[in-house]
Amino acid sequence: MRVLLVEDEQPLAKYVAAGLRKHGFAVDVAFDGRAALDKCVATPYDVVVLDRDLPVVHGDAVCRELAGHGAARILMLTASGAVEDRVAGLTLGADDYLGKPFAFSELVARVRALSRRSAPAMPPVLRAAGVVFDPARRTAERAGRLLHLTPKEFGVLEHLLAADGAVVSAETLLDKVWDEHADPFTNAVRITVGTLRRKLGDPPPIETVPGAGYRLVP
Repeated sequence: MRVLLVEDEQPLAKYVAAGLRKHGFAVDVAFDGRAALDKCVATPYDVVVLDRDLPVVHGDAVCRELAGHGAARILMLTASGAVEDRVAGLTLGADDYLGKPFAFSELVARVRALSRRSAPAMPPVLRAAGVVFDPARRTAERAGRLLHLTPKEFGVLEHLLAADGAVVSAETLLDKVWDEHADPFTNAVRITVGTLRRKLGDPPPIETVPGAGYRLVP
């Protein structure tokens, strides 16, 4: 899942981004409202974690602009937890609201909950081809065997499961599982799919569709 974190306090932004990445999210960071809007034009994010008090372009204006397009779910962060501030944020178009300071586990849970509101909505646990995948617990197993996956392998498996048998292109996987620093000409997707295949075992559930991408088959 691709997340944009918009936070002008750079030490906090780096800490939160690192934590989200450990939970398997592909995270880009913007330190002001203008940078956030520019990144959203270039990249289709699943969730935007948006601080309200931003320089250059205020978080309210960013929220209003992003909500008008309706592509990404918005989790607004603010130092004020007053009811009127929460109402104001939701009125601007935010999908959820979290006051600072916050428990990191709650932030992760809220980001995951927002991602499941995408269309079509993803179930909390994904099952196919003998694989049981629980994004919240970061666990995956096949035929009762626990799979020890890297964060990128988790991300690729999640998107293949969510596609429900449809072909997912390598470009889509690169866009959703890796962040903006990924080299578009890298072999990272092919290599990750290869190691994931070996860990899933036989019969191999990931099929390569020449010229199109990958899909999960029964």
